[in-house]
Amino acid sequence: MAKSKGTISIAPQVEMQMGHGWPPIMKARAVGLRPSLSIDVVTTVPGDMFTEMRCAFAEERWRSNDSVWESEEPLPENALTARDMLTMATLDGAHVAGLEDRVGSLTPGKQADVVVIDGTAPGTAPVIDPVGTVVLAADTANVDTVIVGGIVRKRDGKLTGDWDSARKNVESSSAYLRDALAKKQRESAGS
Repeated sequence: MAKSKGTISIAPQVEMQMGHGWPPIMKARAVGLRPSLSIDVVTTVPGDMFTEMRCAFAEERWRSNDSVWESEEPLPENALTARDMLTMATLDGAHVAGLEDRVGSLTPGKQADVVVIDGTAPGTAPVIDPVGTVVLAADTANVDTVIVGGIVRKRDGKLTGDWDSARKNVESSSAYLRDALAKKQRESAGS
């Protein structure tokens, strides 16, 4: 994959829950790939990047710590950091999507998507290391403001769009799919 200049996105929580083995984050990095984090099967795992960053970080730290614990050696120099996780969730995500020249970082000339975290909330205060706070302590409840393409999508912790209509559409779609499955199961049982 690296030789062909391919990209890889890893969904650690789903990959581990579904028995796909250890997510290949360090393997990908070792061959020069810049893996991004992704979320798959949102009916099985939370659909937020905070959860995914923590899961990936914990999984990789567990593997690193497990290999050095008994020998009392220090963590390897290439052990993942909170900054690595944030980069995988942002800039590397833009890279994998082929959009790194337009999004993924707060850089002049790029379309800035901004997420403001409430650092005064329980669980995030006091902020000693902002990156560590975002990756290891914050969650969706701490998101105060979201700006996407210059449009405020969340302000003061509340969505600014028509969430009620979106929620009703999702609930309607879910009900339709459940009904269709039940009908198919009844038809199969009858034949």
